[in-house]
This record gives sequence, structure tokens and C-alpha cells, in this order.
Amino acid sequence: MSDAPDYKATTNLPRTDFAMKANLPTTEPKRVAAWQQDDTYARALAAAQGPAFTLHDGPPYANGHIHQGHMLNKVLKDFVGKVQTMSGRPAKIFPGWDCHGLPIELAVDKELGSKKRDMSKVAIRKACRAHAQKFIDIQREEFQRLGVFMAWAEPYTTMAYGYEARIVRELAKVVRAGAVYRGKKPVYWCIVDRTALAEAEVEYDDHDSPSVYVAFPLTAGLGKVLPALGDRPVDLAIWTTTPWTLPANLAIAVHPTFQYLVYELRGRPTVVASDLLISFLAAVAPGDLVEAKRQVGGTRLDSASLTHPERILGYVEGRALEGLQYRHPLVDRTSPVILGDHVTLEAGTGLVHTAPGHGQDDYAVGKRYGLAPFAPVDAAGHFTEEAGAPWSGQQIFHANPAIVAALADKGALLNAPNEHVRHSYPHCWRCKKPVIFRATDQWFISMDATSLRQRALAAIEDVEWIPAWGHDRIQGMLQGRPDWCISRQRAWGVPIPAFYCEGCGESLLDPALLDRVADRFETEGADAWFERPAADFMPAGQRCPKCQADRFRKEEDILDVWFDSGVSHAAVLDARGVTLPADLYLEGSDQHRGWFQSSLLCNLAAGRAGSPFRRCLTHGFVVDEKGQKLSKSLGNYIDPQKLLAQHGAEIVRLWAAASNYEQDVPLSEGIMKQLAESYRKIRNTLRFALGNLSDFDPGKDRVPAGELPVLDRYFRSVLHGFLGRVREAYAKHNFNQVHHEAAYLCSTTLSALYFDILKDRLYCSGPKDVERRAAQTVLHEIVDLLCRALAPILSFTCEEAYAFLPGHRESVFVAGLPPVDAAALDEKLEAQMAGVLGVRAEVQKRLEDLRREKTIGSSLEARVSLAAAEPLEAFQRLGGSLEELFIVSQVELAPELRVERAAGRRCERCWKHLPEVPENPPLCRRCARVVQEFSSRQPS
Repeated sequence: MSDAPDYKATTNLPRTDFAMKANLPTTEPKRVAAWQQDDTYARALAAAQGPAFTLHDGPPYANGHIHQGHMLNKVLKDFVGKVQTMSGRPAKIFPGWDCHGLPIELAVDKELGSKKRDMSKVAIRKACRAHAQKFIDIQREEFQRLGVFMAWAEPYTTMAYGYEARIVRELAKVVRAGAVYRGKKPVYWCIVDRTALAEAEVEYDDHDSPSVYVAFPLTAGLGKVLPALGDRPVDLAIWTTTPWTLPANLAIAVHPTFQYLVYELRGRPTVVASDLLISFLAAVAPGDLVEAKRQVGGTRLDSASLTHPERILGYVEGRALEGLQYRHPLVDRTSPVILGDHVTLEAGTGLVHTAPGHGQDDYAVGKRYGLAPFAPVDAAGHFTEEAGAPWSGQQIFHANPAIVAALADKGALLNAPNEHVRHSYPHCWRCKKPVIFRATDQWFISMDATSLRQRALAAIEDVEWIPAWGHDRIQGMLQGRPDWCISRQRAWGVPIPAFYCEGCGESLLDPALLDRVADRFETEGADAWFERPAADFMPAGQRCPKCQADRFRKEEDILDVWFDSGVSHAAVLDARGVTLPADLYLEGSDQHRGWFQSSLLCNLAAGRAGSPFRRCLTHGFVVDEKGQKLSKSLGNYIDPQKLLAQHGAEIVRLWAAASNYEQDVPLSEGIMKQLAESYRKIRNTLRFALGNLSDFDPGKDRVPAGELPVLDRYFRSVLHGFLGRVREAYAKHNFNQVHHEAAYLCSTTLSALYFDILKDRLYCSGPKDVERRAAQTVLHEIVDLLCRALAPILSFTCEEAYAFLPGHRESVFVAGLPPVDAAALDEKLEAQMAGVLGVRAEVQKRLEDLRREKTIGSSLEARVSLAAAEPLEAFQRLGGSLEELFIVSQVELAPELRVERAAGRRCERCWKHLPEVPENPPLCRRCARVVQEFSSRQPS
């Protein structure tokens, strides 16, 4: 057995219970439970003494487990809430859930199966309520598992009785303002779910549609407009991708200022826009085009483009065609040519088949000409008897081939019968099936009757949009938005409290009656509408204002769920005494046409001024590394629960922070592994610092800032510079910059540089030596500032590490974000050190060369000779040790840079090679002193 002294026992090696391996999936749930038990969120709010910050939580739909989009959204909100609260502005966030509507009702339909046929509407609604509550409870736990701080004990749900009552009261305000009306006009309609849809419930996807060019014959030719044609029969050419709408055709629209021409097509004069003749002939008569021109695919009219230019029989301006009559090729009907500014030259013929019951532009132009919104299609997408034989009863999409065949039989089809076009087409957000425009009797909020559109466009100018393009996006949507259809033909939702006279059918939507209904909903919920007779909601003696009858029936339609969530600022914030407008709304970019817009419109339509939010931040969708939407069918879907079980919520939070959320956010196993490595470096940084603070009492051992060695002052300046950039990034919600700054600080500035330099001082100096206490002072500040600065993002880890920090008294969230110490910032010192570190980098390269050559092993075996330079001399004048900086045993000034083996014997305790080290004991002067002190402290 060797009798050699155990010098290792005399060193100050790191000691900490802060584990190297985080074991996040196991430890995080315990931390969540501790936060709940200690009421940490409430204590953090109480510690923030500044003005409140209001982040209003847009309600996710209570129908299923959370997905990656939910995770990104709630974690980003948590970042903001914690940053504000820890900055002194208490951000009490009320979590919300959207509970009514089609997805829940369809899910319940599936669960009930055939039993639904024997159930009352109230019983079905109760099943929907139970389904929603089930997933509210599930989602609450899943959000809490992510470490999200919200007022979980004070949520809001759109199906709460008080909330349902507030929905009706807000509707009463809109009615009182004169913005609500009932009318028959085309709306998006899902023939699968048999209900109207909001614009926000419509998605666009590629779809194959028939491509049909049709000839409609004029009743009296064009002789009065073009005398050269005499009484020759003339056709009007139209193009459509919806042949099923042709039975509802009531007009053909032309643009008043476009130039049209008459072309002799197969011996028949045919009217088409001049600028579209070439593309028209390419589709219906390619032989009439010069071969070279057809190959190029040009569309501008040029006599050289035509095989037979003499077939152009004349030109006419669009306005000259107004009032001409034509015969429908399939239906015994004569209809007019009308003028419309919506006609374009993008495709087709420049003459637009117009069915006012099946298109918004068609409806608008038809209304000017007194055309009815004729829509011979039922709720399930079948032709009604009004469509006439043989179409009555046929499903509209299935009828397309038969309609095309009938056109061909009548000689009205100008192109081949089986041609199709692939184009973007509206689909139902729920069932993913193509939707139609269908004119039905619905309730609407007018965009123009109370200048709602103009007020909304003015209001968005006072909102800060993050990113800035959000302004232009919502502006364009508001400018072109039709009136808001607020009625839905479903059971699960807040009913529209309207009445119909049993005598004359007159509708009654009276604000005073709505307020009475709201009072009932406050105590009984909206189910009361379906449980009680109409008379229970009316004052005694109520009569029809039109015919004076006194018997009424109730409206069966429910309100659009976007109205439900759109009034949340009133039903939640205003109802709970929170000052409006809210400081921030934060949702996905699809909410420009959804919740952002409905909230804005509901606020203004109810008579309030401006937007309900000051700032609006949007994030992209979660996609895979190739930018594809996550989908189980594509095999790229990552189950959120498996993600948490494998990596932990902390890595999910780091993913959200590291992402550029202004764009679509990629997620993959490879990305998560990279972030896990980044996390490991941050954790190891904290662990190293904590390990070297086991004997440090900040109340007794802290070294005053002015007495710190130059290296410590430099790194403290760097630390506070980092903190300043982090606080600035937080203010701009730039979380990926925070991650970048933290990763660089921990891996490059601290672990690879400062900590490496400090090891000798920390491990080998005397425990109470001032130079060691100086290093510990800065390490203590590093842990303190890092934990508090990164707690909004790495909440689990920073809370855990902060608990090990000597002298800590509270949760890291109660401690708040650290302020920047302006006195610590030293630009002059940092500039001087830049030169010194440049020399150090060159020395490190030389040392590495010697290692590769096997001349040295450790850098402590080396001696460095280097020329005197102002940065080095300044560093030495400030008391800096070049040996410590370069982590070598000896440094001398010489004419040129040289790195070689150090002279002298190795100290067996600190491993430095110094001439002063004797043979026995083989210790340098410092180590000999420390060992002597250690021995004197040991019991005899």
C-alpha cells in the first residue's frame, strides 16, 4: 500500500445534489404538483407590484387531447405571462375553452349512434355538455403538465351559464344598434353536416372540377348592335367549373368597359371577351389557332394568332350588351345580360354565368337587377323540385356528368365533355368535404348598416401587429368580407332568441326580449330555451307588431360559435373587472379570419370603441422538417404524450423558444435531440456553478464588486450584457434570441472559457482565499441571474436549480427577472479583453499542436513566451494573471510567440510545472500553504 499523501482530499472539488441527469419525464410531474400545492403562481402575481398585464387566452376547442399546435400556443403564452409577471406586471391569465358547436355534436352523434333517434334535443345537449367537460378536464391537466402558469381554478367556458347569458346580452346590444337582420342570401354550406359555415370554418384545398364552356343563344341576335350581323343567331359563351349550378342560372354578367368580339365558331357567331379569345379557342377550337402561337400559349389577340382572322365579325363594348335576352339551353327560361364590375379577364370568356342563389358576387349583382337568390338545392345537397326534371332528387355533384351530357345533346357544349381542371376549392374544416354556396334564410350581422366594416378597418390601425404583415392580412379580409352569417342549423350551442309569429310568420328579435332570455339563461343555462315554451320568455300581453297575434314559436337555429368566443373579452375580462382593451392576444395565424376578427367585430358591433386588444401576436403552424403538415397518414405525426414521456416538457418548451414562431414551426425527433443537447449544456453550466458554491455563504463570503479580480469583473460585465439583451428580446417577444444568447453564453463564454480558467482557482486555492471567494461571488451571480432570466422558458430546471442556490429564499418566479447592473457593464474592459482573448486563441492553437505532437499532455505542462503588447500589458496592469488566463504553468515576455514544455517539477496537487516545486514534498508554495492549513484543521 502506498504511503503517498492524498492531496486530492485537500482540494475543493465540486459538490452538489443538483443532478447531472435531469430525468425530466419523472421529475416534472412532481414539480407541477409542488407548484400547485405551494400556490406558486398566485405568490408570483402577488410579488409583482406594477400595473396588471392582460393576456387574454383564446379558447381552444374542448374536443380531444391537445396536439402540437396547442403545445406551441400555450407555451408561448406562458413565456409572455411569466416574463411580464417576473418584470413586475402581474399577468393573471384566465384559461378558456370553446365548448359549443359542430365538432362536439358530431363526436356525440357518433358515440350515441342509433340511440340519438329516441333522444330529445335537451338530452343530446346534455351529452354534448358532458363530452366538452370531459376534455376540458383532460386538456387542463395536459396544459399544466407543460409547466404553464394560468389561473386554472378560475377558467372560463363558453357553456357556463353566466357566459351563455352574456352571449345573449352582447347579441342584444348588436340588435339594438340595428346591425342584425334576417335574409335569404348565399352562404357557405356543408352538405355533409347540413349547416351554414363561417368563413373561418372553410379551408381551401385542391379539387378536380369539370371544365365546361357553354353556349347560351340570344333571343334576338345582335343586329341592333352590329348591323352587319343582321338577324343571324348569336351565342353567348360562358365557362364554369360547377355545372350543377346551371339549373339556377338567372343572368349572364359582362363588364361594362371590356371589349367583346363576335367570333364565328363552327358557323355560329359567338360572343367572347377580346382578351380571352386565344385561350377560349385553345380550349374549344384549337384548330382555329396558328400552330406556333398555340405552342407558345399566348393569350393576347393578334391577327397572326388566328388561322382564320376573318372569322372575327365585329367588336362591341360590354355596356352595349346590357338588357339583351338569352334562352337557357336546359331550362325553359329567358334571362337578361347584366353588367358587373366583378367580371375579370383572368380566365374563362369574360361572360359570367350568374346564379344569385349560389355565389356571393352573383347575389350582389343579382340584387341590383332584382333577381331572386334562387337555389333549388336542399340541405343535403340534392336538387329540389324547383330544379325541374330530370335533376330533381339528384345529388348535385353526382349530377355534374349528366348535366354536361345534356348540354352536349342540346348542342350547347363547346368543349369536350370530359375535361376537368384542378384548382383551389373551399372545403369544410370539419368533414374535409367540398362545400357549396347556397341561399337560405339566415340571420346576419351587416358589415355596412352601422359602418362596421369602416370602423373595423380604422380600429386595426391602432393595434400593434406581430409580425407586421398581420395588419395587411386582416385588412384584406375585412375589406372583402361579406355580411356575417351568425345562424347555424345545429342543436349544441347558444340559441338565437328570436320568435316567429304563428299568425303571419313575422320574425321578432327584440333587444328587450333578449335581455329577458339572458336573465333566464343566467340561472338555468341555454337548455332552458329548448325546455320551456315561448311564452315563458315573453312579458304578458306580447303581440306581433305586424298582425297583433299573440302566439309565437321559437327560433331553432343556434349562434355561430365564433360569436360565442368573439364576445369573450366582454364575458370574461369585462365581467371580471379587467380593464379593456387587453394588452395582448396571441394565437395561430389562422385566427386573422377567426377569433381576432370575430372579437374585433363583436366589440364594435356591440357599440364599443376600438379593438378589444392593443397588440396581436401570431405564430405559424407546426410542420415536419420538410414543411409538411403533421399527419398520421403521412407517418410524420409525433404524439404529444409520447414526446413528453421521452423528452420531458422542458425540451418542448425549449423547442417553442428556439423556433421562429413567425413562420411555420418544424418539429421532428431530430430537432428534439438537438435541443436536448442544447439543454444539457445549459444544465451542466448551472451544475458546475452550483457544485462550486457548496461552502459559499453570500451573506458572509461575497466579495464586493470593486474588489473582484479583472477576469471576474470582465465576465461579470459580459453576464450583465447578456442579461440586457435577454430583457430586450423578451420585450419584443423574441424568444429564439433568448435561447441563442443563453446557449452561446453557457457553452462558449462560460463552460469553454471562464469555467475552464477558474478551475485551478476554485479547486486548489484555500477554501477561504479571497481569489476563490471572488470566483464564487461571480458563480453565485451567474446561477442567480441565469435561473431568473431563463425561468420563463426553462421553468422546471430554473426552479430546481434556484432551490440549490445558497441564500435563496423564494421560488424563482417570486424572485422576478433580475435587473441589469449598470455599474457592472464595462465597455472599456471588454474592448481590452477582446485583444487579450485574441492572443489566448492563438496560444490555444499552439498548445493543441503540441498535444497532437505528443510534446505535452495537459496545457499545464507548457510554458508560453510571447511579445509584450498593449492588451497584455493592460491586463497585467489590472492585476490579471496570464498563467491563469492561458491555463499554463509559466508565461514570459519574449520577442516572439513560442509555446514549449515548462521547466521545473510538477506540483502533485495543482499539476502546475514550476521551478519552485521541491522534490519533497512536491508542492508549489500555494499548495504547500493550503495543505498545511488543511492539516491544522484536522482533528489530531
